[in-house]
Amino acid sequence: MTEASGTRLPIHSSTINVTFLGTASAMPSSTRNHSALAVRLGSDVWLFDCGEATQHQVQKSNVKMGKIEKVFITHTHGDHIFGLIPLLAGCLNGAGGNADGMEDPRRNINMDEPPFEIYGPLGTRAYVRSALKYTHTMLSRPYVVHELRFPSDPQTGDYTNLWRPRSESPAGRNIFQVDGVWLDVYKDNVLSVAAAPIYHSVPCIGYTITEASVPGKIDPQKYLPDIKRTKTPLNVMSRLQAGESVQLSDGTVLHGPKPRNGRKLVILGDTYNPSPIIPIAQDADLLVHEATNAHLPGIMPSTKDGDTFEGVQQTAMERGHSTPQMAGAFAKRIGAASLILNHFSARYPGDDDIDPESKVIMDAIGNLAATEFGKPVVCARDLMSVDIGFRSTESSQMDTT
Repeated sequence: MTEASGTRLPIHSSTINVTFLGTASAMPSSTRNHSALAVRLGSDVWLFDCGEATQHQVQKSNVKMGKIEKVFITHTHGDHIFGLIPLLAGCLNGAGGNADGMEDPRRNINMDEPPFEIYGPLGTRAYVRSALKYTHTMLSRPYVVHELRFPSDPQTGDYTNLWRPRSESPAGRNIFQVDGVWLDVYKDNVLSVAAAPIYHSVPCIGYTITEASVPGKIDPQKYLPDIKRTKTPLNVMSRLQAGESVQLSDGTVLHGPKPRNGRKLVILGDTYNPSPIIPIAQDADLLVHEATNAHLPGIMPSTKDGDTFEGVQQTAMERGHSTPQMAGAFAKRIGAASLILNHFSARYPGDDDIDPESKVIMDAIGNLAATEFGKPVVCARDLMSVDIGFRSTESSQMDTT
């Protein structure tokens, strides 16, 4: 968690958990909710997108509502943002107020409390203000909206004439691109978030989460003979684990293991071409990439006689989306250790863990991506939970439930 000093406790001793709260594209289905995923980083949770009914999905999942501290919006299409205001109300004790003449202690907001943070493209701040105002929603804790401005966007102002509600912190930043990317969108001593524009039908953003370097893996047997020989206290091992060099009483110098790279997650919004994010996405431990449409002849009954792989891809791109093969090729291009597909058309079922026919369809979609990626590919379903550990060789350690 983030302490008052502004430092975060290390998270390298635990896995990073990704829970898919919603995996549908524009239309939800009986087995897929609108887009949202949660990343658990130690004891804190960050959400990426917040489609309709995300709050309800959180309640069904292993994600704790009270642990959510940030939301990152990829774009302002409704299926990615319509759930934000209900989530805010749930997290920040929102309500519709009291009858005339009645006091409500929730109006007394402690603005010195760290705010709930929202990041998104131009219009995110205006959307939150409008929705709070016209639904007469009061929040009893502060929030703040930071906007990632494209070069073509107004570089100043809030993009709305509505006044800030009393719960909105005035510390919201307008964050500008540097060399085509947004660096240090968020940064502390353990985690940093960068972002880049990706091509969709509207301005859209892809995000990266990068963990700072972590202590190397220590082999105690390498050091114990010298430590015992010189009768050095065993607590010196903690200094070696931290990467320090230690001189023993006889002059012997022991060197701790070199630091390891921290883990990196790349989470994309809707896209038919995410290439602008390549400079900050290389060597990701996990890439989450949309695969809205797929050509599945002989598997999907709705496949038309005239359909082809090329035709389905062309239609997907025209609508700002990708096929599994496009996702697999991009994962290979950035050297990702693992790939999970999400944001599926409503025609693709999300109950493949219990229905054999659904499993055939989703396995086929995963295999299309794997032909380009060169490794097995996971297709996300709602409430799927994935633990990301440190990669051993070329593949990340990933456990899926």
